[in-house]
Amino acid sequence: MTFRQFAFRNVTRNKRLYTAYFLSSMFTVMVFFTFAIFAYRPVLSAENLQSSAVLGLSVSKWIIYVFSFFFVLYSMSAFLQSRKREFGLMMMQGMTTRQLRGMIFWENMLIGLGATAGGIGLGMVFAKGILLAGTNALALKEPLQFYFPIKAILLTLISFMLLFILISLFISAVLRSGKLITLIKANSQPKQEPKASVLLSLLVVLLLGTSYFLSLRASGLNVVMLLAPVAVMVIIGTYLLFTQLSVYLIRKLKGRERFFWRRTNMLLLSDLSYRMKDNARSFFLVAIISTVSFSAIGALYGFQSMLNGALTQKNPYLFTYMSADGDSQAQAHIQLIDQSLSKAGIAAEKTGLQLNYYQAADSSQTLILVKQSEYNHVAKLMGLKSIRLTAGKAAIVDFGLSRKGEEMLHQPVKLQQGIVIEADQAVVSPAVRAFSGYYVVADELIDRLSQPLKVSRYYAWHGAIGQQGVQNVGGKLTNELPYDEHYNFYALEYQTSKINENFGPLMFMGFFIGIVFFVSAGSFLYFRLYSDLDEDRQKFKAISKLGLSDKELGKILNRQIGLLFFAPIVVALVHGAVALTALSHMFQYSMFRESLIVLGLFFFIQVIYFFIVRLFYTRQIRSALAGS
Repeated sequence: MTFRQFAFRNVTRNKRLYTAYFLSSMFTVMVFFTFAIFAYRPVLSAENLQSSAVLGLSVSKWIIYVFSFFFVLYSMSAFLQSRKREFGLMMMQGMTTRQLRGMIFWENMLIGLGATAGGIGLGMVFAKGILLAGTNALALKEPLQFYFPIKAILLTLISFMLLFILISLFISAVLRSGKLITLIKANSQPKQEPKASVLLSLLVVLLLGTSYFLSLRASGLNVVMLLAPVAVMVIIGTYLLFTQLSVYLIRKLKGRERFFWRRTNMLLLSDLSYRMKDNARSFFLVAIISTVSFSAIGALYGFQSMLNGALTQKNPYLFTYMSADGDSQAQAHIQLIDQSLSKAGIAAEKTGLQLNYYQAADSSQTLILVKQSEYNHVAKLMGLKSIRLTAGKAAIVDFGLSRKGEEMLHQPVKLQQGIVIEADQAVVSPAVRAFSGYYVVADELIDRLSQPLKVSRYYAWHGAIGQQGVQNVGGKLTNELPYDEHYNFYALEYQTSKINENFGPLMFMGFFIGIVFFVSAGSFLYFRLYSDLDEDRQKFKAISKLGLSDKELGKILNRQIGLLFFAPIVVALVHGAVALTALSHMFQYSMFRESLIVLGLFFFIQVIYFFIVRLFYTRQIRSALAGS
């Protein structure tokens, strides 16, 4: 038997450990290959697709590639830790450190070659369906026909074989054999009692509680400002949650004698603190990676839902136009809009208001005032809430994400005429598109003021969303009418369709990257579980001699595997739910339905994964007990 045959038999003999590694690597290769297929399609050139989308597809491909490097590196490290005893026995039989490194190199290369070939093969099998999905996601005018992707195959084959060669060389170079007796007794080394700091455990509650509170209370652009500090607090808090607070709570449970001695709790809790401490880093990685995956896909799905429905519902107009008062060219533009709507048979009612600009008396601040009657007329036509003013006070109105009005509340401003304007209410309203920080005041107040510095006229055409021909008319007028500081035309449905075209590639890329992250997170849990299999076999074999029933064994294994699989995922689901809630506050749009669908789907997948892994793991334990 040659040395390479020996390495091949080692891989087949350890297929229990290598299966998840092989399948996850193969899936990663398949996703990379899918992006490569898209990248080399002539239809996806800058002529048919936004250049940013073409660049995004290419960047996403290499993001997956870089992530694959660290994933494979982590996986190999986990395998080596679980095979120390095997390495010790080999070295006791005369294997040198150089031969050991060579064996690991060839084992990893065999897995890498198989995963690369399998990923390319799977990519070819599902290529037609993926190209069809890509046509819809990228909003292409012509379908992506199947072709034989020679360039994509070569790129994937060269890239991943290079990756596996680098990983194999790196692992072989840094591998330390250690003392022979240490390797042989690697699985039976005594462990120190895990300790947890009370202060660090309390810090977990403080960090996560503060980050959740800030995220749930923030709104508008404040969500973006809090993103970095909240992310840092969540990362630190999550790490301490698994390394400190979990161990502290387990020790407290072990101290409650009635609970500890009840049925099989003693067997579960006796080494649970050790497991939590050993798996803390894996749990932390899984929780953070899954949080990123949940948040990214949930945010993209929610944003798409908002674009396709909420954006038009919260901005109930077909067209808007703004210009300087008394401009003859503006009158020609308005006439063109009216004629275009009439010619296309589109039902719409025109309304508008006047924006009056005044200079503050003691500063360079310019105030924009709108009559209450004009604002309420526009709001009533669009189905918006009217503004009721307190005597002598004003309301300040924002559009979209801006919260400028909240900062300007109860701050009196004196105009040159000696009249004081003070807002006692802040309103978020789409009545005047893309305009924030204007005051709605009583009509008589504006009548008392002198001529404003300047006046702008705002027009809105209100009508039913989804009328035939609206997008075409909007696109034609957008190209014909000027858009600058003097004239501003906006066609809602046309602009929404353009946003969807640009958003499609982002949704497509984010979905694939999120799935890769989630699959990798599940693989981390699989690696950790099966790295302890030999130790669990010995433990349950010894306990079974004391009278452990088959039913009690099943209960212990269910709890043990359940904690491993669901502890980090539940934490990630909570993080993701808070993140998506904060995002909904940012856009003033409820993403509850979208969040529930995304988080529920991922949880359902994890439950299925749990049952599959539990079946095989329990079978391994029972076979060990049957053979004792």
